[in-house]
Amino acid sequence: MTTQNINKVKSADIELKDKLVAVNRVTKVTKGGRTFSFSAIVVVGDENGVVGHGLGKAKEVTEAITKGIDDAKKNLIKVPIYRGTVPHTQKGKYGGANVLLKPASDGTGVIAGGAMRAVLESVGIHNVLAKSQGSSNPHNVVKATIDALAQMRDASSVARQRGITVDKVFNG
Repeated sequence: MTTQNINKVKSADIELKDKLVAVNRVTKVTKGGRTFSFSAIVVVGDENGVVGHGLGKAKEVTEAITKGIDDAKKNLIKVPIYRGTVPHTQKGKYGGANVLLKPASDGTGVIAGGAMRAVLESVGIHNVLAKSQGSSNPHNVVKATIDALAQMRDASSVARQRGITVDKVFNG
């Protein structure tokens, strides 16, 4: 995670769509009985390269989702998209979750599991091959996927970093 592409984005000027990834019911046992609360993982994105994730906790599901959306809007990142797919193969890691994202040709679709699919669709990627390895915990899979997307770099940023032209990046 040395050369991360962390382009923070402000949520005020973008139309964001939210996707609920998972809801978890948590029980706290007290002397008066059981107290239930809910935690919700939410992913928001504009389907044009901006994505963020959030966690909301509350006594009711709708409140938890609302809090999750507000949290997700606070940590948005910009992701480079090249012809509807990711620019290059990238691995992401968070906790016990490892994810692998590979570019795919037109018409492939989003080949990914539950939590990864929500993130990739929210960011606006239409063709990608993805594999989740290790933990299937939705919290960690979402964070690992966003880690992989944050490390993505397009050709122009690579050329700028190396101080060469875009043609030299490909022809070397």
